[in-house]
This record gives sequence, structure tokens and C-alpha cells, in this order.
Amino acid sequence: MASSTTNPALDPDSDIPENPGHELAQFASGCFWGSELRFQRVVGVIKTEVGYSQGHVHDPNYRLVCSGTTNHSEVVRVQFDPQVCPYSDLLSVFWSRHDPTTLNRQGGDVGTQYRSGIYYYNEEQDCLAKKSKEAKQKEFKDKRVVTEILPAKRFYRAEEYHQQYLEKGGGNGNKQSAQKGCNDPIKCYG
Repeated sequence: MASSTTNPALDPDSDIPENPGHELAQFASGCFWGSELRFQRVVGVIKTEVGYSQGHVHDPNYRLVCSGTTNHSEVVRVQFDPQVCPYSDLLSVFWSRHDPTTLNRQGGDVGTQYRSGIYYYNEEQDCLAKKSKEAKQKEFKDKRVVTEILPAKRFYRAEEYHQQYLEKGGGNGNKQSAQKGCNDPIKCYG
């Protein structure tokens, strides 16, 4: 895919799944640690990675993203088998993991990197994302759903210590299960 800009951060994500029958999806719903663990547990999810997308700085790192100067979101990129796990199932997980009515924050985490976003790879994902947002808005009668729905921009994989962070034990060594179908509560800690 040819670059349409001179800034690679603004290009579409041109990565492709390892298996041609699989798809990619990107979701931003606050801190990526807990979101990643929830997606890891979904049957049909082949691989998860956390990283940064939707910003304007090429090759950002965690410190730079947290400075609020790059406009990147913390995202989970999910590789999934749509024959086993339809995209609509991933959307359900996304909506269940955060408050989509809070602009640039989730709980105590505040900043543009914690915004709510669905970043699509194809027209079908775009359509399903918009329909799911409309349905979610009906649930929040008096609050506006602020989730952005945009084409997936280049994905920058976060530093290795962020990958599968909670499964590996997080900051205090308490490993959490990433087993498919696990419903244990997710405890997010640094």
C-alpha cells in the first residue's frame, strides 16, 4: 500500500495477519493491560499485541505517548479468526470493558491516550462498529458515547514489558489467567 503522506504515523496500518483467513482489529479503551487480557481470553482470538496508534509521531514510546503530545491511543491489536470469533463478538468485549461516555479518561487514567476508539481495517468492520455504537448509545440515554470510529492507522508495538503484562504478573508478580473462556475478574495494577 503506497503512503499517502510524508508522515508514516498517519498511514493506514498495512500489517497483515499471519494467516490469510484471519483479520486484524484495533481497540482503545483506556489502559491497554486489562483490555489485552480480556481479548486474550476470547475463543477465536489468535494473538494480541498492545501498542500505540492514531497519533502523529513516528515510532513513539510509552513515555512520549504519556506526555500527551503525540495524540496516540493505547490500543490492543487483535488477530482473530472470523470463522470462530465474529467481529461483533470483539465489539461486545470492547463495550463491556470500559465507560465509553468519558472523554480521554477511564477511571483514574486521564489523557488522550486513554480515549475510547474502534479502529477498523475494512468496510464491514466500519459498518458493524457504527451499528454497535448506535446500539450502545441507546443504553446511555442521558450520556453521549464519545467513542471514535476511524480507519486503523499504523500500529506501533509497545515496549516488550507491556505485552501480556497482566498474564506475566504485572508490577507485583500476581499472574492472571489468559486461558480461553476464563471469567476471573481482571485486576489492573502497575
